[in-house]
Amino acid sequence: MTDAAEPQAETVADSEPLALDSRHDDDHGETGTDAVSETIEIVKTVVYALLIALVLRIFLFQPFTIPSASMEPNLLKGDYIIVSKYSYGYSKHSIPLSPPLFKGRIFARQPTRGDIIVFKLPSDGHIDYIKRLIGLPGDRIQVKGGVVSVNGQVLTRVYDGPGDPGSCWNGSTVQRFRETNTVGRTYTTYDCGPRGDVDDTGLYVVPEGHYFFMGDNRDNSLDSRVAPEASGVGFVPAENLVGHARIILLSWNGEASLFKPWTWFLDARPSRFFHVLK
Repeated sequence: MTDAAEPQAETVADSEPLALDSRHDDDHGETGTDAVSETIEIVKTVVYALLIALVLRIFLFQPFTIPSASMEPNLLKGDYIIVSKYSYGYSKHSIPLSPPLFKGRIFARQPTRGDIIVFKLPSDGHIDYIKRLIGLPGDRIQVKGGVVSVNGQVLTRVYDGPGDPGSCWNGSTVQRFRETNTVGRTYTTYDCGPRGDVDDTGLYVVPEGHYFFMGDNRDNSLDSRVAPEASGVGFVPAENLVGHARIILLSWNGEASLFKPWTWFLDARPSRFFHVLK
């Protein structure tokens, strides 16, 4: 921003005799004061903007970028999603850096089976993970041949054709399934065959105050089926929930780069823009 006082002072100085008088001294003093005042106003504006952004981030919405394939086909690498922070109440993890200001959740609300949720990895407390909620506290969960059962009820799934080529780590052709959970929510999952490491599990009993999560890409997800000691997620404490993933705002494929502006357009995936998550 241009300070209007500077050219005015120079014009006056050029039109007057080269003598130091009180009027010229006062003009320079006012110019310096104006510059300081303007700097203070700019700083205040920046601080206010940051505070507003922080409040929005803590209490309302937070953006995240999807970095992995564990939630394919519903979330792809490069999806830019918006998460509602108020959906399940607030914990220390609602605040940047997770400061230990309080324990538990304030205004806590229990999530619904099938929600896609961002949470802090229990074994670390700072890394953000995103998975689909499969089990609530007290639920009994088991996977047999890639088919999930909750409290003895099998989650029905219907074959929906082949998935995107190259999605299976073992080279198999990925299969799409439409899975319906115990409350009637239907979503798409990927399966790379019946011989995956977590296609057959023991019985999990979800502890009180914890949740059980799985990735939609069932054979490419380190989730609650895998113990923390084996680099998995395990059971997730309610305190670790960050928010409910609501919408894919924008999306780019893997070739897009922040430092190559033309890729912002050439590598965009417009068909995924403003896509509401199920």
